[in-house]
Formats: sequence, C-alpha cells, structure tokens
Amino acid sequence: MSKHILIVGASRGIGLGLAKEFKARGWDVTGTERSKSEELHAVEGIQIETLDVTEPSTFDAIEGEFDAVIVNAGITGARHQSSEQATAEEVAEVIMTNAFGPAHLGKKLLPHIRQGGSLSFMSSLMGSIEDSSGGYDLYRTSKTAQNMLAKGIAEQEAKERGVTVLSLHPGWVQTDMGGPNAKITVEESAKGLADVVENARGGYAFIDYTGKTLPF
Repeated sequence: MSKHILIVGASRGIGLGLAKEFKARGWDVTGTERSKSEELHAVEGIQIETLDVTEPSTFDAIEGEFDAVIVNAGITGARHQSSEQATAEEVAEVIMTNAFGPAHLGKKLLPHIRQGGSLSFMSSLMGSIEDSSGGYDLYRTSKTAQNMLAKGIAEQEAKERGVTVLSLHPGWVQTDMGGPNAKITVEESAKGLADVVENARGGYAFIDYTGKTLPF
C-alpha cells in the first residue's frame, strides 16, 4: 500500500515542490491551498483541499489517515521587522500564522497520523536562539515560538501516539520569500526535506534539509 502524505500550504514554493517530490517517489499526496493555485491543480494525481491555518473552521476539511504531515505555512510579517515599530496587530498576524495556527492544526491532525508516522513544521534557522545574529525581529520570534510549540507537542500528545515531530529548515531557497539570490533551488530543498521526512525515527528534531541537527 502506498504511503500517504498531507502537505499543508502546497500552492507554491517549497510546499508545491514537496508535493511534486513526494508524488514522484510514489506517495499518495494530499495538498492544501487557501485559494485556488493553478500550479497545484496542474500536478496530476494530487488530492486538493482548501485550508487556512488561521481559520480553525477549515480544519475539518481533512479526512483520512496519513503516514506524514508537513505543515508548511508562513509569512515574513511586516516589512519593517522591528520590535520597536511593531503594532499589536502585526505581532498577532505573524505569531498566529507562523506559530499558533500551525500548532493548533498539528494537534488537530495528530489523530489522522498513523503510529510511527511524522508531523513536521516548516521552520527556519532564523528561529534558532543560539544561532541568532539579531534583526528580523517579527519573523525570528514567530519561528522560535513555532519551535517551542512543536517540541511541546513532541513531548506530550505526539509521544503518546508514537509520532515523530520535526521542525524543518528548508535552507535559503529561491522562492518568493527567499528571493532570487538564495543559494538553493526549490527542487534541491524539496528532495532533501523528503529524505529527512522519510528517515524520521521518533522523538523531536530541529533539522535542516541536509539532515543536520540545528541548535535550538
């Protein structure tokens, strides 16, 4: 029986790349979008659902069982990225979209993940406290918060179900967010991330697309 993966946020960029990569590896793939993505719909054989990580009312669209789930949702946040300039609304938007929304969805999806499966969150090395060089206050803080929530899920609900939890760093990727000067292509990142997910072996890890464990 083919393995089944759910990729949340598969409409473009890394999420779309992952959907194509896992499909090429023979997995059954379900991908989600907030609004219709012509690129995603052009990929043959992918089941598509509509979901928004900031709208819990959309979570019930997901049915069935999965061997792996990747929650790939995120925004950079306000252009200024400054803790001094940030408004309550700007903080709420980036924290809800990058941290609490994904964590809420992840917990909701745990019963759909088979024992021995994995739940991954698309994080960033910029969420590492030990590695931080400062700047990008809003984005960094949101990803640090996401890592903390992911590890909490790993130590509680996921451990009870025998599900691995991963915080994934995709590298600096040539996407709308990463920009054209980024070091690696979407295809390179997706291939590495797929290898990491396929080799998940229990517990929690903050890990990059090459399989390197990152400082928390």
